[in-house]
Amino acid sequence: MEWIKKLFQILWRIWFLLVTAIVVILISPLLVYTLVFDKILLFNKIKRWAASVILFLSGFHCQTEFPENFDTSKQYMIIANHISALDIFTMIKIFKLPFIFIGKEELSKLPIFGYFYKKTNVTVDRSSPQSKKDVYNQVQKFIKKGLSVVIYPEGKIPDEDILLHPFKNGAFRIAIEHKLPILPVILYDHKRKFPYRWTGGSPGKVRIKILPPIPTDHLSLDDMPELRDISYNLLYNELMNDEIGKNFKN
Repeated sequence: MEWIKKLFQILWRIWFLLVTAIVVILISPLLVYTLVFDKILLFNKIKRWAASVILFLSGFHCQTEFPENFDTSKQYMIIANHISALDIFTMIKIFKLPFIFIGKEELSKLPIFGYFYKKTNVTVDRSSPQSKKDVYNQVQKFIKKGLSVVIYPEGKIPDEDILLHPFKNGAFRIAIEHKLPILPVILYDHKRKFPYRWTGGSPGKVRIKILPPIPTDHLSLDDMPELRDISYNLLYNELMNDEIGKNFKN
């Protein structure tokens, strides 16, 4: 019966939230230690372990495809389609290289998780022009420490019937200014497996594909629109060529 299916989906969501809360609380002392003594690499390892545990206990398995000869010693501007709350956890799990997110200010207001998120990432209030300007200054200190950057260039999670929103300029401006290669990431199944609704979705395999990096060391800000459009088309075409593309329109 449909109501029984929805009930189990709601209970599974509650389980996911409980697992996340418990894991974050348990590792909080270690995270505080890494922040106090500025141990970025240790922080990255702990959060990868935590994300792996949360995904495993919630029934998710990441099937990840990397490009050949992927160089984990480089810094990247990592971009991905943003479709689910699951996006953050899978991105943390699949990348060994240390990185920060540039994300919305609202995440910093969550209990415990929000404190660590704000301390170790760059948050932006999209309603504040000044906050958007401050992002460029804040992100520089992390890049100078050798960290990569993750941005969801759509700027928001698209509606159910939209495959991929147009990209904003921020990620590509930062990439060009700091000569960071663009690293496109395709998240195929997150919306289907873990939508923002309380009902819907199911545990199982989520497919992730990392495309070859796009160099930016030869580009200027005049090339930013073209770089943005090339990146958008790469992600859009990959999604449209997949089976899930049949269920969306743009």
